[in-house]
Amino acid sequence: MSGKLYGVGLGPGDPSLMTVRAVEVIAGADVIAYHSARHGRSIARSIAAGHIRADHIEEPLVYPLTTETTEHPGGYQGAMDEFYTEASARLAAHLDAGRTVAVLAEGDPLFYGSYMHMHKRLVDRYDTEVVPGVTSVSAAAARLGTPLAEGEEVLTILPGTLPEEELVARLAATDVAVVMKLGRTFPKVRRALESAGRLGEARYVERATMSGERVAELADVDAESVPYFSVAVLPSQVDAERPVRERGEVVVVGTGPAGPLWLTPETRGALAAADDLVGYTTYLDRVPRRPGQLRHGSDNRVEAERAEFALELAQRGRRVAVVSGGDPGVFAMATAVLEAASRAEYADVPVRVLPGVTAANAAAARAGAPLGHDYATVSLSDRLKPWEVIAERLHAAAAADLVLALYNPGSRSRTWQVGKARELLLEHRAPDTPVVVARDVGGSGERVRIVRLADLDPAEVDMRTILLVGSSQTRTVRRGDGEQIVWTPRRYP
Repeated sequence: MSGKLYGVGLGPGDPSLMTVRAVEVIAGADVIAYHSARHGRSIARSIAAGHIRADHIEEPLVYPLTTETTEHPGGYQGAMDEFYTEASARLAAHLDAGRTVAVLAEGDPLFYGSYMHMHKRLVDRYDTEVVPGVTSVSAAAARLGTPLAEGEEVLTILPGTLPEEELVARLAATDVAVVMKLGRTFPKVRRALESAGRLGEARYVERATMSGERVAELADVDAESVPYFSVAVLPSQVDAERPVRERGEVVVVGTGPAGPLWLTPETRGALAAADDLVGYTTYLDRVPRRPGQLRHGSDNRVEAERAEFALELAQRGRRVAVVSGGDPGVFAMATAVLEAASRAEYADVPVRVLPGVTAANAAAARAGAPLGHDYATVSLSDRLKPWEVIAERLHAAAAADLVLALYNPGSRSRTWQVGKARELLLEHRAPDTPVVVARDVGGSGERVRIVRLADLDPAEVDMRTILLVGSSQTRTVRRGDGEQIVWTPRRYP
């Protein structure tokens, strides 16, 4: 009869933080296995040393390499895979002999640990139990003595080995974060925190609960002194005081066509860092609420007033996010803010514009690839420009055989523009030209249809709809599953 395999979590380092179950399993095991570098010292074994007896069979699993290079034909990963296969075979020999095997693991066995490589190779063949342990993340938070994540805050755990740009994006987008595997990655992690605008919040914890423990402001840590067993922590910001600034800034952000799925990491970060959110109430409702953050909602027709209000807040030292739907530079708030910011009284207020997924691109992706070649974007709203200008531009774009993305096609007070645009376009387009009619893309009422230009019904179009009118080259096809798609070839005859 085969023995049983245990993955035993030992906690972050202090032997007193081992669980009762971990001590029980070690006491009942025949074989105690643990990983170590070639020097033979094992942190896992040192944590459990008080519970290892002379009659235990010890099975050191010595890594062939750690961070150095290798001439193995499979490179570093190939050498490690070969080691894990050989190590699991050694454990299997004990299990086949009927012995109980306890594999010791710092922290938790299935959290960035070496035990998992044994587990994946053996769990399908042997009776297995994993004993969870206190992670370094929990230990670091405890040593900092501050909440790690509270309420609806999102905790992100990142390995410092990620590319720097990826670290920046994820750190900018999350509420709370822990970055592990520092050591030689520390300079990169520090730069990423600074680029994400989070360095001032970051704390540093080294060897939590172990001898040589150190806690510090991350910005003050000397990179040369950082060991592998250390973490960077961005703790909870629920009760954090927002800084008092002499001068704030305005960031104009695009939320995309719908909810959180359409936000970019950069936009998420800007929204999280803002003291004040300013925008059309419908768009503000897409942004998660955060403690201490003020919201200033208004009607959709007061863009100039919103822009001035945001700039005035920034002059008082506030960090302001002006929230816009779609992309803020496409028929949206970026123009209004920059127009106001060009005036002398606001010339010293920093203004940034962060892009978002615009409705045309979102609708095109749902339908296929109708914007695959040259296209023009036109708003059918005559509230800010006369219809004669719109008609002239429609004629010009249609005559040039451009695909057209038509924004703001209709509303309760504007009901005739779609019909008139259809008439103008039929002077240049065949009646069967495909038109994508996309409403509420990404929202709960999403509806995307492909109709003939001649069959476009103005009654089905409102302010939440965008129209994509194909060129003479745009094609539609119904695929095997019945789905109809539309695309415009990249080559023009």
